[in-house]
Amino acid sequence: MADFIYNIAKGRFAHWYTLPAASDALVVVPIEATGVEADDVLNNYDDLLALLAAANNEQTTMGRKTVTASVTVTVNDTTNLVDVDFPDQTWVGATGNGVSDLIVCYDPDTGAGTDSTLLPMDHHDFVTTPDGSDITAQLAAAGSARAA
Repeated sequence: MADFIYNIAKGRFAHWYTLPAASDALVVVPIEATGVEADDVLNNYDDLLALLAAANNEQTTMGRKTVTASVTVTVNDTTNLVDVDFPDQTWVGATGNGVSDLIVCYDPDTGAGTDSTLLPMDHHDFVTTPDGSDITAQLAAAGSARAA
């Protein structure tokens, strides 16, 4: 489950997970362990460009993962929760600097999107040191994030 939902996404991330636009996607961005800001600071960025322009470094050797299918949004009227999830993501033969976090962003237009239009939604602690083997991120067995 997400460690936190970015302020910009509160109240909207479950909708964005439905991939409502014609050419939208989720983008999973690995963040390097060195220099990453505290969660309370990260929480305030409204787009990926601003987040990466600060002290936070993207782990570019592993690269981003784009998710365009098999995303689920489950409304539970018994528990009054909304759970969102997508398939585990695998980086094959991952190398490069150590990772501390994964950020799931919403890209409203994959054809014209830039880091300034990628909206950070949920943040996951994901500490790993790439060593050339495959790395799989299961953000949570119960789902990626939850709206209460």
